[in-house]
Amino acid sequence: MPITTTRTESGIVTITVDYPPVNALPSAAWFELADAVTAAGVDPATHVVVLRAEGRGFNAGVDIKEMQATEGFDALIGANRGCAAAFGAVYDCAVPVIVAVNGFCVGGGIGLVGNADVIVASDDAVFGLPEVDRGALGAATHLARLVPQHMMRTLYFTAKNVTAQQLEHFGSVYRVVPREELLDAALEVAEAIAAKDTRVIRAAKEAINHIDPVDVKASYRLEQGFTFELNLAGVADEHRDAFVSTGKPLASNASDNGGHA
Repeated sequence: MPITTTRTESGIVTITVDYPPVNALPSAAWFELADAVTAAGVDPATHVVVLRAEGRGFNAGVDIKEMQATEGFDALIGANRGCAAAFGAVYDCAVPVIVAVNGFCVGGGIGLVGNADVIVASDDAVFGLPEVDRGALGAATHLARLVPQHMMRTLYFTAKNVTAQQLEHFGSVYRVVPREELLDAALEVAEAIAAKDTRVIRAAKEAINHIDPVDVKASYRLEQGFTFELNLAGVADEHRDAFVSTGKPLASNASDNGGHA
């Protein structure tokens, strides 16, 4: 199964995503992931959730090929709503969510990680938003929770990645370990949390969310509005077509200078 859930006697629920080749999730999978995280949190036997992935990388965002193979905007709307549901499920999960990030974490992966409570990463992990290279916007809300403001802007506009070591320096990644030690490192943190009184931990999670300075769900939905504008204008399709056919960003149009001489 692409999304599986396992449980330990100490109340650690591990949710594993496995969508070869790169864990780019189709629309339905984002909703499935949201359901898995929510179900884990509402179960009173759950003390903490670990979200991880099999394969080359943690998450490559939405399945662009699915979107381009679908007529109309149904796939786009599904992907946008699915991402919002999954990101929200991680944020609203009644217990802390630990993400174990291996390899690459891009696009929608940033939404999951940015809304998590604890981040553990492999030493080869990279994080980034290639959205502008895909003719889309989104998850700046979540990237801003990982890096300082001006770094977020630089990474967003350039579509460049940031390393796990850099995020550890910024204080957003808790530990960076060799890939073969990643799950053990995540479970070590999970065990420490699971040993606490879950009644207190659940209250702490809710309280921390209430004092968050940014409403992450509303902020992300605002970003998605600009993505819909780019789609209605036909810009996003150009970029997605280029990516599907060449695997590279659409080249800048030299004749389009934004209306300036």
